Amino acid sequence: MDGASPAPESAAVETISMQAALNRALAEILAEDPKAVVLGEDVGRLGGVFRITDGLQKRFGADRVFDTPLAESGILGMSVGLAMAGFHPIPEVQFDGFAYPAVNQIITQLARMNYRSRGTMPMPVTLRVPSFGGIRAPEHHGESLEALFAHVPGLKVVSPSSPHEAYHLLKYSAAAQDPVIFMEPKSRYWQKDAVDFADPGSPLGSKVVRPGKHLTLVAWGAMVARCLQVAELAAEDGIEIEVLDLRWLKPIDAEGLAASVARTRRAVVVHEAPLTAGLGAEVAALITERCFDTLRAPVERITGFDVPYPSGDLEDEYIPNIDRILFGIQRVLEYRRG
Repeated sequence: MDGASPAPESAAVETISMQAALNRALAEILAEDPKAVVLGEDVGRLGGVFRITDGLQKRFGADRVFDTPLAESGILGMSVGLAMAGFHPIPEVQFDGFAYPAVNQIITQLARMNYRSRGTMPMPVTLRVPSFGGIRAPEHHGESLEALFAHVPGLKVVSPSSPHEAYHLLKYSAAAQDPVIFMEPKSRYWQKDAVDFADPGSPLGSKVVRPGKHLTLVAWGAMVARCLQVAELAAEDGIEIEVLDLRWLKPIDAEGLAASVARTRRAVVVHEAPLTAGLGAEVAALITERCFDTLRAPVERITGFDVPYPSGDLEDEYIPNIDRILFGIQRVLEYRRG
């Protein structure tokens, strides 16, 4: 009815930011699991650069939420040792670009220890990585490292796109016995949306966040919101775009991906990382392998450029914007064989 007030949220549903959703998830993990510990640069007294760990040290003590030296290799090495001793570490790398010094520990120790020990030494480590651009930060404070991590056997990689996904996927990841790289889209930390705490849905696989019939937009992290904006604009011209939030970047939900593209018969993949050898190439290959007979056009990729991730002043030129995505959609829709 016109003029009616919106229906009140249920007790299990709250509209909060992704930052608040992650903070709540961490608090619940620490309360429920006495072996869980949070560690990283400034995560204790300060509560983290983005305040994701705000108040956790005061509530749970400095033995379970503690600051580390500015040494990412040490943070990950310590996390491996803690996991070997039976703990469930949740380390934070303060910015994605700071993960590079820890790549040795991530690849040679964290990802391999369970395999190397023939399953006797699982690595229940959830590495939180504030990821991607969009906050106009200086160099090394905005990267898109999903292809690097997804390439490594033994690692799982996930990127939430909303507060609801952030809360439930972090809790699921922290309960896993495998190492999970949890890539948080830092540009979405302060965007608010509804979180249904009682209904996580399936924590696995991809998720259709907007149904459509003419084309599938595949994205993850911050680019999901941008693709939803694009779909709204396309709808004004009668083009119904399906938006698929991939969520898990390793393992990729090949079945869900193929099911969406089989319905629409066209696909555009959107990500912030550079084009060459980006994760979009793997997604495009999976689509082609599984939907070759039904595809009406080649899979298009709209991505960052093959340059170092730029600092803040040039971000708008680098990150896929609405116009670039719309032009990609147009190319796919207008494609004709022969």
